[in-house]
Amino acid sequence: MNALLLFGLFFGLLFLNVPIAISLGVSSVVTTMAVKPAMMATIATNLYSATNTYVLLAIPFFILAGNIMDVSGISVRLINFFNSLVGHTKHGTAMVCVIVACFFAAISGSGPATVAALGGILIPAMSRSGYEKSTSAALMSTAGAIGIVIPPSITFVVYGSVTGTSVGSLFMSGIVPGILIGIAIYYTMVITSKGCELVRQPKANGAQRWKAFKDAVWGILMPVIILGGIYGGIFTPTEAAAVSAIYGFIVGLFIYRSLKLKDIITILRQSVSQTAVVMLIIGCAAVFGKVLTFTGMASAASHSLISVAHGNKYIFLLMVNIILIIAGCFIDANSALYILCPILFPISKSLGIDPVHLGSVMVVNLALGLITPPVGVNLFTGCGVAGIPLTDMVKKIWPFVIAVLAVLVLITYVPAISMFLPNLMS
Repeated sequence: MNALLLFGLFFGLLFLNVPIAISLGVSSVVTTMAVKPAMMATIATNLYSATNTYVLLAIPFFILAGNIMDVSGISVRLINFFNSLVGHTKHGTAMVCVIVACFFAAISGSGPATVAALGGILIPAMSRSGYEKSTSAALMSTAGAIGIVIPPSITFVVYGSVTGTSVGSLFMSGIVPGILIGIAIYYTMVITSKGCELVRQPKANGAQRWKAFKDAVWGILMPVIILGGIYGGIFTPTEAAAVSAIYGFIVGLFIYRSLKLKDIITILRQSVSQTAVVMLIIGCAAVFGKVLTFTGMASAASHSLISVAHGNKYIFLLMVNIILIIAGCFIDANSALYILCPILFPISKSLGIDPVHLGSVMVVNLALGLITPPVGVNLFTGCGVAGIPLTDMVKKIWPFVIAVLAVLVLITYVPAISMFLPNLMS
């Protein structure tokens, strides 16, 4: 009965287009009042404590750094550089889309931000090259989903905060899966575009490539500085986020000289707004997770999963994938982690699954949720940027969804793919 009240109210509010943070908060408060009114006094405390952690301080800094680099024109410079390298090949524009998405993801740490920053340039470019506009938007939206897999990833930061897992190790676990997703969706684009008459760009000469590299090198260095600093023991992931924001300001103000005072004010206002949304979702999701715990729903769900899996970690991982794929269709990645980690994480530990491996599996699952309807954020962002109806996008996105699913299966059942680099660095 408690579960019916909590989840019924939550999904009912979602279907009424109530923002997810409000849906999580209202359903949690109503259920607490109905089941255990004495716990009402702890809601505000739980809301505050969920967001008042050192690890989560990385989120506003990564958001700020991404916004700075976007306004600084780094996205255009990255596109120009990689276009000079591979733009002349048959599917060069599609390859540029995937490569630049991976690099910009390593700057912003966000899927929708990657689509918004790059889509306005790359989707028209792919259309001019002969690709269907809806297919181009589908590729861009899927490539943007790599944003939460390739480090630095806000989603990995949240998972590390919830489970107490090393954020540095989680970042490393996302590199190979992110590259594999990029390769998979590129070849999916090649296969699905066989009937298109593609236009090749002129091949850039050495001087043009060198000029493009000099323009883009400061953006290329940003993920190098972040990851090199973390794994070199120079600073923590949270400190790395602050360094990236300061680095972005220096590059934008003094090197590119593209940042103006009014731009800085706009960037700060935008970053504060985005951070507030993320933190409100995290806080309300944490309260929702607490309700699951004190009502006994989390424990009941855990016992049910253990009994169904029969103590077999491979069956459990399959169930994790199914649960997260369904959850990703309706709720955002951060909410899913706060709601599901208290249920799934203890079981995975008892079955001997490495927390870092579980983190990579969960995050790739939730990356898939960015491109699956009805609540795929990247889908709506891609549609808005491309100016196409959602129905056209949904028709073209499924081959890319299947490609990501194939990579997900590999990551799930071949732990070495995600664990290779963390083990190498340990």
